[in-house]
Amino acid sequence: MNVPNPEYIKTIRLFNLPDGGCTFEEGFLPNATTVEAKGFFAQTHIEAYQRVSHPAPCRQFVVTLQGTLQFTVTNGDTFIIQPGILLIAEDVNGPGHTWRLTEGDAWHRLYIPVTEGTDSHFIKSGHDF
Repeated sequence: MNVPNPEYIKTIRLFNLPDGGCTFEEGFLPNATTVEAKGFFAQTHIEAYQRVSHPAPCRQFVVTLQGTLQFTVTNGDTFIIQPGILLIAEDVNGPGHTWRLTEGDAWHRLYIPVTEGTDSHFIKSGHDF
């Protein structure tokens, strides 16, 4: 997935299917977009629940500062997250997703929970720019 121009940030969105499974789609977020958030927190350690399949605890943006990870969704499809790729986690129900570090042993990230009902401004790949 190539970013169409410097006006956009490469983004992957995790979301629930009608059956409760988790899948993803690739796309973009326009630069200088304001999204109403509840604050943010940074994390460097990995919690035990994060090492197994889990849904997102809330609808949130995840900004990777360090680390490269492979995420896996319900049907076994995978994608890579690394610094420079924004993750929107909206798979708040069902079995969720798994991930594993593919390089190194550290994942430094920011979690930014968004306010209920807020538009993420996500643009799915394939949209005409």
